[in-house]
Amino acid sequence: QVQLVESGGDSVQAGGSLRLSCAASGYTNRNYCMGWFRQAPGKEREGVARIYTGSGSTYYADSVKGRFTISQDNAKNTVYLQMSSLKPEDTAMYYCAAFRGSCVLAGPHQYNYNYWGQGTQVTVSS
Repeated sequence: QVQLVESGGDSVQAGGSLRLSCAASGYTNRNYCMGWFRQAPGKEREGVARIYTGSGSTYYADSVKGRFTISQDNAKNTVYLQMSSLKPEDTAMYYCAAFRGSCVLAGPHQYNYNYWGQGTQVTVSS
């Protein structure tokens, strides 16, 4: 059973930066797609970024390209989301999720992911 624990959420001013962490346990192998999702009040959960643990290939939503960077530390079984140039519209609960397989198969949609963390809140004020 894969378990995911997010941390790093905070309240920041627009233009600021944050780094979210997702600590994973229970992996059976290295071939997982790890995704970051976010959900703002009244909105659907959307995919932000994802990384394939096997190759390190990364994928981003257009809304965060050039501002967010997803990375991994295999020794720590941790995936990071470095967020820069934050905007008020980035305010949301951020979730880490895992899919056993490639990110090509997983895609950006939440329904394909099997495992979820509890979320960490990011609030960006103008």
